Order: sequence, then structure tokens, then C-alpha cells
Amino acid sequence: MQDNLSIPIDDYLPLRDVVFKTLRQAILTGELKPGERLMEIHLANRLGVSRTPIREAIRKLELEGLVIMMPRRGAEVAEISEKSLKDVLEVRRSLDILCAELACERITDEGIEALEKAGIDFEKATETKDAKVIAAADVAFHDIIIGATNNDRLITLINNLSEQMYRYRFEYIKDESQHSNLVKEHEELFHAIKNRDKAAAAKSAGVHIDNQEISILKQINLNHKEYESRKKHE
Repeated sequence: MQDNLSIPIDDYLPLRDVVFKTLRQAILTGELKPGERLMEIHLANRLGVSRTPIREAIRKLELEGLVIMMPRRGAEVAEISEKSLKDVLEVRRSLDILCAELACERITDEGIEALEKAGIDFEKATETKDAKVIAAADVAFHDIIIGATNNDRLITLINNLSEQMYRYRFEYIKDESQHSNLVKEHEELFHAIKNRDKAAAAKSAGVHIDNQEISILKQINLNHKEYESRKKHE
């Protein structure tokens, strides 16, 4: 359990929803690691709440596939499996390629300027070495491309995948050796869209996802080894 796990103050949400969002975010960002046990008493003490909202949150997280119930162990953070990764990225790859192609046709001059700035902001974000800051800048860059399609159905489809993608994106971004590649890939995608080159944009978008899959698969293997090591010492 990370020492910085804390519950935010929100006057507009019921406590159970705040607890759910807190634990969910901790899982998505890796503060709660794959295979880590979620003990109700410990979580309740850490967050300063009763066990009831913790129990309710764990049930909802199980429904989302972020938590699994293990015999004789109770709840623990679900590992990122190769199957789930490939399933999500397979869909996201096709959607991102479509977005890049449509952006070439539909992006405005203002959109081009915003995309260029977002690319620069992302490069600056990598210098902070803060994964949350980098992830936010990455999302901002891609959101401009998605918005440029002006296709509400497509935007909705991608938004439905965004929460699942965040966990994978975070695993990728935690690998600092990939930051320079990410900056380069964003630059290539930006120039392809700026030049209205649909073939180049589609290729860049596809390579961007392919490289993420390779990097995340390596991280999954590392996480699995850490998980097996923790199990042996429990």
C-alpha cells in the first residue's frame, strides 16, 4: 500500500463513490499494484472510513475487472493479462488510425496549432519524470486528434475505451526509456496530419500503438515476476 493513498474531499458525491473513485484511480495509476491484496480493515484505516464503503467499492471494482476474488486470499488487484491488453489495443489501433485519417481531412488551422502546442507540452512533461503529468499530456495530445474527427459516434467509442487504455498507457509511460520514442512518434503524427497525408498519418498511428504493445508486454512480464515473488514471501 502506498503511503500517499488518501481520500479526496468531495461535497457532491456520496462517500461510497468517493472511495470507489479513489481506489480505482490508485489501481489505474499503479499505486495499488497488480496482485496486491485489498484488505478491508487496512484500507478503511488508511482512508479513514468504515469497512462498508470499502466493501462496496471492491465489489464495483470486481465488476470492472480491476479486482479479482481469490480463494483463501480475498480481493486483490487484477493483473494486466496479455489477452486483455491485446483485445483493447486491437480495437484502439483501428480507431486511432481512423481518427488520424479523418483528422487529415477535417482538422482546422486552429486545431493544427493546438496539436503542435500539445506535442511541445508533452515533450516538456517527459522532463518532469512524473508519470501522472506525462499521461495527462499524452491524453491531451490524442484528444485533439480525436476531437478533430468531428464524429460523435467515434468519439463516444474511444471515450468508452479510455479508462481501460489509461491503465495500459500508464504502464507504458512508466518506462522512461520510451519517452524519447513517444516524443518522436508524436512529432511524426503531427507532421503527417499537418501535411494532410492520410497514409503517413495512418502508419504513424499504427506504429504508435504497436510500440506501446511491445513495451507493455515487457512490463506485464516484470509485474508477473514481482507478483510471484510477493506470493512466495507471504
